[in-house]
Amino acid sequence: MLREIVKIDEEKCVGCGLCTSACQEGALQLVDGKAKLLSDAYCDGLGNCLPNCPVGAITIEKRTAVAFNKEVTPKHLAGKPELSRSVNSGGGCPGSRAAMIERKKVSSQVQESNQTAESQLGQWPCQIKLVPIDAPYFDNAHLLIAADCTAFAYANIHNDFMRNKITIIGCPKLDNVNYAEKLTEILKAHQLKSITILRMEKPCCGGIVNAVKEALVNSGNMIPWNVVIIGTDGSIIEG
Repeated sequence: MLREIVKIDEEKCVGCGLCTSACQEGALQLVDGKAKLLSDAYCDGLGNCLPNCPVGAITIEKRTAVAFNKEVTPKHLAGKPELSRSVNSGGGCPGSRAAMIERKKVSSQVQESNQTAESQLGQWPCQIKLVPIDAPYFDNAHLLIAADCTAFAYANIHNDFMRNKITIIGCPKLDNVNYAEKLTEILKAHQLKSITILRMEKPCCGGIVNAVKEALVNSGNMIPWNVVIIGTDGSIIEG
């Protein structure tokens, strides 16, 4: 159908991410430092993002496109009105810049007696879409690739799975990206020691496992890897 839809001039775009926050449907995200329209079906063509672009990189054009479908937009599916997910490889949005997180060494005895659980996240960012491929924390790391929901289903994920690992997370059902491509580049750029995949029992989580398999084959870097499956009741079903 012929309808109005946003158009982004990548040469003008500076990757500030203001348009991604302004888009009420989550149709825009940063990819490699540039704003991208994820799908024609996500864009309502109303142009709420236009006034927020400081360089005039966004306009409205009339062209053939699929109909707008609010039911499939990222913000509708996520159920979070203020959700704004940026895709970046280290540039653009300051919130996605790579950084190490120093943790104090705490003995197991102290941890058992301490009522306040301590985070074991060792780096930032942690979203698969956001982690820079060349981030130094991947060098010689044990990598944990976890489905988003596992952190809510499995209460002791920090101590049992994240400790002494670099952790990256994602949801193959909601994230509109190809994990295999990103993971392949990470495997090519770094010598990882191992990969642990933490997924839910639901079929949609199989996308993370398939992406890792594809990345291992495509990178030619067949390092040790294993899969742990978590039940919706928080139990370990396999692994």
